[in-house]
Amino acid sequence: MAGAAGKPKVGFVSLGCPKNLVDTEVMMGLLQRQGCEITPDAEAAEVLVVNTCAFIESAQRESVDAILELAARKRSGQAKRLIVTGCLVERFREEMRRELPEVDALIGTNELERIGAAVSGGASPSGGGLPPILPGDFFDPRPSAPYLYDELTPRLRATVPHTAYVKIAEGCDHPCSFCVIPQYRGSFRSRRPASVEAEARRLAQQGARELVLIGQDTTCYGDDLGLRNGLAELLERLADVAEQNETLRWIRTLYFYPNRVNQALLDAMARHAALCKYVDMPLQHASAAVLRRMRRGGSGEAFLRLLERIRATLPGAALRSTFIVGFPGETETEFEELRQFIEAAELDWLGVFGYSDETTNAASRLDGKVAPEVIERRRDALMRTQRAISRRKRKRQVGAKLPILIEGPADESDLLWEGRLEGQAPEIDGKVLINDAAAPERLRAGEFATVEITAAQDYDLVGRLL
Repeated sequence: MAGAAGKPKVGFVSLGCPKNLVDTEVMMGLLQRQGCEITPDAEAAEVLVVNTCAFIESAQRESVDAILELAARKRSGQAKRLIVTGCLVERFREEMRRELPEVDALIGTNELERIGAAVSGGASPSGGGLPPILPGDFFDPRPSAPYLYDELTPRLRATVPHTAYVKIAEGCDHPCSFCVIPQYRGSFRSRRPASVEAEARRLAQQGARELVLIGQDTTCYGDDLGLRNGLAELLERLADVAEQNETLRWIRTLYFYPNRVNQALLDAMARHAALCKYVDMPLQHASAAVLRRMRRGGSGEAFLRLLERIRATLPGAALRSTFIVGFPGETETEFEELRQFIEAAELDWLGVFGYSDETTNAASRLDGKVAPEVIERRRDALMRTQRAISRRKRKRQVGAKLPILIEGPADESDLLWEGRLEGQAPEIDGKVLINDAAAPERLRAGEFATVEITAAQDYDLVGRLL
């Protein structure tokens, strides 16, 4: 079962957002450099690692279920060591230490470089096997500097070869009352522009067609480095990388904070074809009163003006946002204000989350908790509103001839292939299904092609190759 030179085979389960996925790729890279073999086959793994998410209640449940499933594999003797990493460790370290005796090590979000010692426990004895981890070695948090990888950090990518995530910043300084990310990830900190550029060049040389820049709030990029328009300047540098490398075609940026989207950023995006005309900007609500309780500020009217400015600067841009329903004190009037905003905004993509208390966030101490059944009803109502908007917007695209990035055979059928438009981010938005019997002979994942849109569904499109 052991890998090369007695090093253990390690299997990973990565949960949650792309930021978590990059952390997983970093840990896999560190282990690979150490000589461990990373295996996608959990049954072959001697050491199991689950990188957890704790952003909302459903994510916490998914993480706990994954831990329990892997713990059962360890109890049955199929694996020898179980390691839990990520945000759930930051949130429930003490509880996990007490209640999950099968877990051998807990590694928080700022402790990624401890993964090597947790997996191997030091040099393997001559008799083989894994040495024991001493009690407390990986359960009690050590004082550690906030972690942020750089271009020299090894990464073993888990995504398809043609798409790569690049974390440009970590942590967050916003005081949103519903969020615990600053508690898990620490204060905001940016990578150096030269570091991001170096990684982008390397990924392009490795064949990446699309880079997806991520951070809890990418619009704050460079503030801590003294840069006035840090994200705009970074995008200009990365656009130059794309212009110098014919492989790299798309650079996409996720998670804009609304009051940080300025004209310099929009103008930079407008100047370069490689910068995707795609804005993922979580607004969270449209009622000024709810936004004040969320400690975010803004209003539906201000957001509509911002959306108008974005569309004027970036004609045809795809706009995505997320919203929270059932925030403490949300009245029917405030919810209706949000629903009417959704109708007026006509966003391309939308996600809706039901509020859930976190004992460590400020909103948990607010009065006026909304009943779960009301939260679910409001969420369903928003999604119905958005579905109708999406259906109309998709139908307008029928007949258009558009470039797409080919992903490969569709999940629905081997007879269908699928791809994405510039306005469709990986994993979270709709897709284009290619209904063409000749597609397997004519296409390859990671290539660009042109399709004519022939039909529209609520969220997906159907097209034929040109």
